[in-house]
Amino acid sequence: MRVSPALTLLAAAALALSACGGSGSSSDSGQGPVDTGQLGNTGSGKDAGATGPVSIDGATKGGVLTVLTNTGLTTTIDPAEAYYLDTMSIDSQLLTRSLTQYKYDPATKQMILVPDLATDLGQHNDNYTKWTFTIRPDVKFEDGSEVTPQDIAWGIQRCMDAATFPTGPCQYYSNVYFRGGATYKGPYTAPNQKFTAVKVSGDQLTIFMDKPFPDMPYWGAFPANGPVPAGKASDPKTYKNHPLSTGPYMIKSFSPSKELVLERNPYWDPKTDPARTAYPDGYDFKTQQQSEKIDQILLSDTGSGQTTLTYDNLLAPDYQKMQQDASDRLTLGGQPCTFYWAPDNRKITDKRIREALSWAYPYKNVILAGGDVPGVTAVPATNLMPPGIPGRTPYNVTGRKSFQTDPTKAKQLLQQANAVGYDIKFLFRTDDPTSVKVKDATVKALEQAGFTATPVPTTIANYTTDRAKTTSDINVRSASWCSDWPSGSTWLPTVYANTKPDKSGSLGADYAAFSNASVQRQIDQIQLMPLEQQPKAWNDLDKQVMTKFFPLFPTYYGGVVMAHGSRVEGMSDDSALGMPTWNTMWVE
Repeated sequence: MRVSPALTLLAAAALALSACGGSGSSSDSGQGPVDTGQLGNTGSGKDAGATGPVSIDGATKGGVLTVLTNTGLTTTIDPAEAYYLDTMSIDSQLLTRSLTQYKYDPATKQMILVPDLATDLGQHNDNYTKWTFTIRPDVKFEDGSEVTPQDIAWGIQRCMDAATFPTGPCQYYSNVYFRGGATYKGPYTAPNQKFTAVKVSGDQLTIFMDKPFPDMPYWGAFPANGPVPAGKASDPKTYKNHPLSTGPYMIKSFSPSKELVLERNPYWDPKTDPARTAYPDGYDFKTQQQSEKIDQILLSDTGSGQTTLTYDNLLAPDYQKMQQDASDRLTLGGQPCTFYWAPDNRKITDKRIREALSWAYPYKNVILAGGDVPGVTAVPATNLMPPGIPGRTPYNVTGRKSFQTDPTKAKQLLQQANAVGYDIKFLFRTDDPTSVKVKDATVKALEQAGFTATPVPTTIANYTTDRAKTTSDINVRSASWCSDWPSGSTWLPTVYANTKPDKSGSLGADYAAFSNASVQRQIDQIQLMPLEQQPKAWNDLDKQVMTKFFPLFPTYYGGVVMAHGSRVEGMSDDSALGMPTWNTMWVE
């Protein structure tokens, strides 16, 4: 899944302190405040028999939680496009229900896959090409109308319209696995095209696959697999601002890239919900806040700051101060994400130039500028897939020690490629002081290594769109990817999507614009392998692509260090997303 836009800003920033100025431990060691050996092993536990209602001892109802973030929450919260960590987390836990969901287990500090709208985790045939879910009764939309299996079928179908929802997740899963999905254009783009992947009979919803999809229960937890009313009520132009809630909260107001205010949904019934709670009266998400100001509000812990939290990582000095003065108001944990720099392989076609970039990048100086926390929010990376993914074994194709920067080696590679002075164009946010600092450190290092550096200005609000567009005058993208569930199937098929830009000019998740027919054939072959053979095959292909093509270079694995005011209780790390566990929180 895509990472939070706020974190993608620092994808090239928060790298080296964990190796150069911190503990220096291996990214696979599992030592330190974050279990770095299991970052990608999220949501592997399952409880098909979980039921509602859910209660937490000592929790009390009332109060409003204020959430401050540097991000803009993108421009849509339509469940068909909820694919950034923040929008997906808010949709999944607070607003919209889906076939399955995750529940936080305080004993293991892991997320457990449990039923949601379905009564269990689904029933499959022998080769995983047919999944049947029995839909529970008595679930309602925020307007009081009852949710039907047909509503869920429509939600699944509309999401497959990739032209209408270019940044949504369905093009990577439903359109790949569901029957006819590879050629299905969706109900808005091709309203007369026949759709046969989903069948409704009574209270049962059956999904037919073109190829085995054993991970369907995990995919079912995405908001894209939830109910949406048919017709004008779900017009994409308006639904993106106010999807009808089926969860414990509904939208009171939404100003894209500014503020999202949630209030209670009177028609949510906790007896039908195996994971969600609704202790606060509401949430007020304030976006595009400067990181330094967020930290100071939380450090001071006065007035409304006591009922405030952030899902952004604290800057390193502020983390150290809060760790010393108020460690009980910190939430630390894993995040199944790899951050990387992605040269545009259509423009930077010489592998040696891409390798030179990896040696020129100023890991230590940029992490200092970015303010990340060594060994906590920035963990040394080698593989594309993070530690904890089944079948993963570490590799190091460059031989770089930790986050070593070597401008001499970079210049040698440029000379071999006859490319000294090669112009690197990358985005930075003019209205974010941290981004400006990162830009300055990057320009200095690239020029020392023999590159020409041309930073391209954008803003916090426009960054995500500008980065994805092929029409943007850039040739390197700061990017990241996170596990959709613990499997290589959520990494290589999406990061190396081999897809052409859509009508909007978006690259989707293929930020490196990497396209190779042989790699795509191997991806297709692995998806048809027996389940027990797939983990090793994904790992082998991961290493092969990096060794032969070097289309991008990983910079670090992510962790989280979030903070909250003294009256915020029950805040833990949703390790599947690296976000707060909204379902376990209340106001004291």
